[in-house]
Amino acid sequence: MAGPAATDWQRLREAAVEAMERAYAPYSNFPVGVAGYADDGRLLSGCNVENASYAVGLCAECGLISDLVRSGGGRLVAVWCVDARGETLMPCGRCRQLLWEHGGPQCRIQTPEGERGLAEILPQAFGADDLTKGAP
Repeated sequence: MAGPAATDWQRLREAAVEAMERAYAPYSNFPVGVAGYADDGRLLSGCNVENASYAVGLCAECGLISDLVRSGGGRLVAVWCVDARGETLMPCGRCRQLLWEHGGPQCRIQTPEGERGLAEILPQAFGADDLTKGAP
């Protein structure tokens, strides 16, 4: 992909809605879907998958990252997360950290307020580079 200007946001939103429609959310009744583009143009997606033992459920963003890694790795460049109505959702802090690890500060994300960079929605993020700062 050439960058954010080349991002087909409508296609990304449609893929997120499609993923949401496949979510397994019998306990919360809160299906979530997410879609993203990898730096080589691959369209990726994920949905939440709940479990009767609530704490072991998987968020949609985990599914997205799994799809990225499963299909060859790379970096996320654009992400859109939606709820059951297809409305834009802001990923939680944990999920922002997951997206940072696999997209970094340049990754763009649709938020309820519009398109933003991950650096803007996760300022002063902790990343892999920080692991070497405390090493002897």
